[in-house]
Amino acid sequence: MKLAEALLIRSDMQNKLAQLKGRIRKNVKVQEGDTPAEDPEKLLLEASQIITELNQLVAKIHRTNASTVLANGKPLLELLVERDSLNSRHRLLLDAIDATAQSDDRYSYREIKWNYTISIASIQKQVDDIAVKIRELNLLIQANNWQIELLD
Repeated sequence: MKLAEALLIRSDMQNKLAQLKGRIRKNVKVQEGDTPAEDPEKLLLEASQIITELNQLVAKIHRTNASTVLANGKPLLELLVERDSLNSRHRLLLDAIDATAQSDDRYSYREIKWNYTISIASIQKQVDDIAVKIRELNLLIQANNWQIELLD
C-alpha cells in the first residue's frame, strides 16, 4: 500500500469515528419508555475497533515518515515539520491581520482613535509568500506519498 492511500484511509477512519461518536451521543439517553434507534453498546464496540485499527495505521504512517528520505536527500519527516511550521506562521499572520479588521466602535471625534501598529500590506505580503511555500511543499509531499510504500 502506498503512503498516500494510507493517509486517505486514515482520514476516512477519522471521519467514521466522528460519525460514530455523534451516533453514540444520540443513543445513550432516551426518554423513559423509549428505546434507542441504535444499540449504543454495539456502536461503542465498533468505535473501539476503529480506534485500534486507526492506531495501528497511524503507527505505520509515522514509521514510514520517519524512515523515508526523498530523492532530494531530505527526510520526509523534515518536510512535514517544515510544513507544520509554515502553517503556524501563516495562521499567526492571518490572526494579526484579522485583529486590525475589528471595528473601532468610535461614534464621535471625542472618543479614542485607534491606530494600527503593523503594516497590513507588509504582513499580507508575508502571508501570500508563505501560502506559496505551503502549496509547493504540499505538492512535493503529496507527489512523493504516491511513490512511497507504507512500512509495517
